[in-house]
Amino acid sequence: MTLPLPAGAEQRERAKTVLAEMGLSDAHNVFPERLSLGMQRRVALARAFALEPDLLLMDEPFVSLDEATAERLRDLLADLIARRPTTVLFVTHDSREAVRLADRVVVLGGPPVRIERDVRVELSAENRRRADDVDRFRGELLQAG
Repeated sequence: MTLPLPAGAEQRERAKTVLAEMGLSDAHNVFPERLSLGMQRRVALARAFALEPDLLLMDEPFVSLDEATAERLRDLLADLIARRPTTVLFVTHDSREAVRLADRVVVLGGPPVRIERDVRVELSAENRRRADDVDRFRGELLQAG
């Protein structure tokens, strides 16, 4: 976990803090191949946020996870972004995931690739955690196209 960070006690503490936020305090000495896929994805999120980036690029980070694990990771990501404000460019084919996590949804089409729609997601953090509110907004988004 500390590999992307400069050496030092402060950076080790930062890594431990982010691991704790991801629910991985007990796994800090576990080799990566011993972690479940969900835990590996949480470590990847922790590693990214430990660097305190201005911009974070994420390309389908929850693909190939079962829905329950993916939903827990979406919640963790939303909580991390709320605690550690960062601009995230998030690529997904899952419109529910886009509505759940995004301030804006930019829908691409093509070829050639072009922006088909650019929609602000005006749901509160509380509403984003309600599947029916997300589905309602998603339905409106899909109908608009």
